[in-house]
Amino acid sequence: MTHLHITTWVLAFILLIIATMFYKQQKTKPAKILHMVLRVDLILILLTGVHLFMVYESHSATLAIKGLVGIWALVAMEMVAVRTSKGRSAGRWILQLVIVSAIAIYLGFFQLPLGIYIN
Repeated sequence: MTHLHITTWVLAFILLIIATMFYKQQKTKPAKILHMVLRVDLILILLTGVHLFMVYESHSATLAIKGLVGIWALVAMEMVAVRTSKGRSAGRWILQLVIVSAIAIYLGFFQLPLGIYIN
């Protein structure tokens, strides 16, 4: 399940970048389609993350922080897409996304025991 979780958030970053580029190029129809696919992918990230949370034998503070940071990253992705679609500045949300994504990746790969090696 770890690999599915990682695959879904890598796909989410790709979809976010492409949808944002389309919005900036005023290609609203393909941008909206990709935005909706991104939202489905964000739901998959959330579901696989909840599954991984349930698989852990001990629920530590690090795991709780990782979950909250992960949810924050999902919200930041959505806000970047929404603000870009409305023609507003998304700079603060992009900065938040970069920071919380780096924290989530660090916690997931280097602090929590499952990492990338467990199915």
